[in-house]
Amino acid sequence: MYRLLKQIAKVGIVTEAAPAPDASLRAIAQRLDDVVLKHFGRALAIRHVDAGSCNGCELEIHALNSPYYNLEGLGIKFVASPRHADLLLVTGPVARNMEEALRRTYDATPEPKLVVAIGDCGCDGGVFGESYASRGRVANVIPVDVAVPGCPPSPAAILQGILTAVDACRAG
Repeated sequence: MYRLLKQIAKVGIVTEAAPAPDASLRAIAQRLDDVVLKHFGRALAIRHVDAGSCNGCELEIHALNSPYYNLEGLGIKFVASPRHADLLLVTGPVARNMEEALRRTYDATPEPKLVVAIGDCGCDGGVFGESYASRGRVANVIPVDVAVPGCPPSPAAILQGILTAVDACRAG
């Protein structure tokens, strides 16, 4: 035990340096913060719906909640009910078993509702396409305002997609 403690004291703390702030991400975040507050006057409430994805996009969405991206600090929060949501974030190709659930979620979301399809599967069906088990892209089931391609898209691209949807809603 003594040798181990001596080795720890000799080496010291070994960690990586913190990542440098990304200027483009900071610009997107600042613009998103301004647009959300001007348009909604409060936090933007997002309901995430996994319509049959592989969970790659979900990992990137969860990364948005990390201190690096600080989604809560930008005035964006995830909610458990579509009745409290302003925006639906849909991932994956729509599985036949999720088709009715996705429609009901969309119908339960109050107006004005925004829909952002995330990932290649949500945008065009991805490698799954349309089959006996899959309805394909999200737009085959509900209207989509913004599609964010990528397999999976980066958290910055997802933030940009949310900003585009809110901007389009504000302009329209």
